[in-house]
Amino acid sequence: MEFQDVVRRRHMVRSYDDRPVDPAVIERCLTNAIHAPSAGFSQGWAFVVLDDPDGVDRFWKCTADPSAPSSWLAGMMRAPIVVLPCSSKAAYLDRYTEPDKGWTDRDESRWSMPFWHLDAAMASLLILQTVTDEDLGACFFGIPPERLDQVRSEFGIPDTHEPIAAITIGHRADGSATGSPRRRRRTPLSEVVHRGGWSE
Repeated sequence: MEFQDVVRRRHMVRSYDDRPVDPAVIERCLTNAIHAPSAGFSQGWAFVVLDDPDGVDRFWKCTADPSAPSSWLAGMMRAPIVVLPCSSKAAYLDRYTEPDKGWTDRDESRWSMPFWHLDAAMASLLILQTVTDEDLGACFFGIPPERLDQVRSEFGIPDTHEPIAAITIGHRADGSATGSPRRRRRTPLSEVVHRGGWSE
C-alpha cells in the first residue's frame, strides 16, 4: 500500500471478527515501532503483547466488566491481539546524565514535557500504520486510571515502566466503520496551521 493510502485509510476500528492474525504481522508492527524517534535515542519503550485468548481475556477482566459488555466492548473484545505500549521515564532520566548529554542529575524539571510518553505514542502510531498497511484494523485507547495497578500486577509490568494505553489488533468486522469521524468533520488545514506565527 502506498504511504499516502496508509495515512488516509488509518482509522480506529472498534469491532472485529474472530479470525486469527498472522504472527508475522505482529512482528512487523513491533519491528516498525522501535524505529520511532526518541529523545537522545533513549528508546524508553516496551510492549506487552497479549496474543492468546487467555491473555486477552485477562486484560478485559482487568479493565472492564466483560460479563455485561456494551456494544463497544463486545466488538473490541473479539480482537485476538492486545498490545500494551509502555514508557520508561527512568530510561530518559538516566540517558541524559550520560557524558554526551551533559546533565549531572536526573531532575525531572529539566524536561519541558514527558517525552517518554510522547515517544511511546509515536511508536504506537507506527504500529497503527503497519496494521493499516496489512489491511487489518486497530484501536488505540486509554486504560481506566483506576485499573492501571491491576493491569500492572496481572501482567508483571515493573515500576520502571508505565502502560500508556492499549492497542487492539484484528480483522475488521463487517460494518465496523463507526466512531467519531462518522459524526464529526475533520478539521481543515486552514483552521489548524499557523504559518509564520499564530494569527486569528
